[in-house]
Amino acid sequence: MWLGIDIGTSSVKALLIDSDGAIAAQAEAPLAVSRPQPLWSEQDPEDWWTATECAALDLPGALRKSVHGIGLSGQMHGATVLGADDAVLRPAILWNDGRSAAQCEALMRRVPDATKITANLVMPGFTAPKLLWIAEHEPDVFAAIRTVLLPKDFVRLRMTGDKASDMSDAAGTSWLDIAGRKWSDAMLDATGLSEGHMPRLYEGCDSTGALLSSVAARWGMDAVPVAAGAGDNAASAIGLGAVDPGDAFISLGTSGVFFVADESPRPNPDAAVHCYCHALPVRWHRMGVILSAAATLDWAVRFGGFDSVADALAAAGGAKAGPYFLPYLSGERTPHNDAEATGAFVGITADTEPGDLVRAALEGVAFAIADCQNALGEAGDTVVHLVGGGSRSDLWVQMIADALRRPVAQVAGGDVGAALGAARLGALAAGAPRDAILSWPDPGKVIEPATDLSDRYAAWSRLYPALKGVRA
Repeated sequence: MWLGIDIGTSSVKALLIDSDGAIAAQAEAPLAVSRPQPLWSEQDPEDWWTATECAALDLPGALRKSVHGIGLSGQMHGATVLGADDAVLRPAILWNDGRSAAQCEALMRRVPDATKITANLVMPGFTAPKLLWIAEHEPDVFAAIRTVLLPKDFVRLRMTGDKASDMSDAAGTSWLDIAGRKWSDAMLDATGLSEGHMPRLYEGCDSTGALLSSVAARWGMDAVPVAAGAGDNAASAIGLGAVDPGDAFISLGTSGVFFVADESPRPNPDAAVHCYCHALPVRWHRMGVILSAAATLDWAVRFGGFDSVADALAAAGGAKAGPYFLPYLSGERTPHNDAEATGAFVGITADTEPGDLVRAALEGVAFAIADCQNALGEAGDTVVHLVGGGSRSDLWVQMIADALRRPVAQVAGGDVGAALGAARLGALAAGAPRDAILSWPDPGKVIEPATDLSDRYAAWSRLYPALKGVRA
C-alpha cells in the first residue's frame, strides 16, 4: 500500500493505492483562503499540516498499517517563509496572489538572462517576486528569513524534519536553472537570498527521508520513506502516466492547465507558457495555465444565487449560447500574463437569466483553455485527457471539446490525479518497479466535438484587448 498526499488550495487529499495501483481509500480535509486586500491570496501553513493530519487519520487504520511509502504533491509557487527556529514568519503568499507585478519587472531588469535561466517569464504568481515584495514591504520579516519552502515541502518538514523539494515544484519559483536542474545563484542573489535559504533538490521519485517516529506513531504506520514528490500538475501527469514526449492532458481544478510532456526544455515565454522540469529525471513539460477554472464555476454558483453546483449546471444545461464571459477573476497567465486582468460579462440583456450567466462562465473557461492550446501549438485531432473536479461535468467537457475542436476523454477517477501521482511517486521511492507503476488509466468516456464554436471564440478573443484598459 502507498499513500499520496496532495496539498491543494481548497483542501488536502489523502489517497491510498494497493499493489495493483487501484485506489483503496481516500479522504479529504478542507482549507480556507484569506484575501485581506485586493490581489492578495494567503493561507496559514499550519492549516496545511492540520488538514494533512486530519485527512491521513480519516483513512482506514488497517490500511495505514500496510503503507510502504508516501509521496507528496501540492499547489505550486506559494512562498512559505520560516525563521531560525523553523517557525512560520507570516501567512504563505499563494500562487494566485497578484501583488508582486512591480517586483517581477525589477527581477527581469536585475537579471537580463532570467528567461534563459528559468525558461519562463517572471510572473506575479511565482515565488521569487513574492520574496522581493516581502523585502520591500516587510523588511523585518525578510531579515528574519532562514528558509523558504513551497507548500508541500512545509508539510514534508512537519512529516520528516527534512528541508527538501523536487525539480518540478522548484521550477515554478523563478530560482531554478531549468536545463541544469539546479538552483540559480544569479536568480537567488537578485532576491537577496542564497542556496542556504533553499531546500535540497531531488528528483520527484527519490526518497528525501523517512516519516518521523512521532508522526508514524500517530498515523499508525512504520517510519516509511517519503518521496520528493511533485508540483500538482506534474503529479497529475504521473497519475495519468503522462511522462513520454507528446503525452498531454487538461486539468480543471481551481486553476486550469493544458499540460504536454517533453524530453527537453521547450520554452515559449513570449506566450506566457510555463516550461518546467517534470517529476522524473530527464523529462520536462510545458503548460498553458489559466488562474480560474473550477474557481470560476464556484463563483458563478454564488453569483447566480444557486443552492449547489448541480443546480447551477442544470440551469446552464437548459440555457442557450448568449452572453460572453472573461474568466479572469484572479488575473491571468497564459497567454496574457496580466495579474490585474478582471472578469467581465458582455452581451447581457433584460432577458438574461442566471443559467445563461453560468453557461457563459463555463464557455469562457473553455475558450481560455483553447487560448492555452494555441499558445502551446498543440492543436490537433488526437484525444486529450481531462482530469480535475471540473471533468465530472458532461456539459463542461462537451464545451471544451467544442472549443478545442478535438475529442476529450473523461478519465475515470480523474478528480484525484495529483494525489494518485503522489502515491505513485511514493511507490517508486519505496522501490516499486517503474513499468508497473507508470501506466495510463482507463480513458473513460470520450466526448467528440459537436458544435462549431469558432465564431463565438473569435468574438470572445476580441474582448480582452478591447477591455484591457477598463479596470475596477
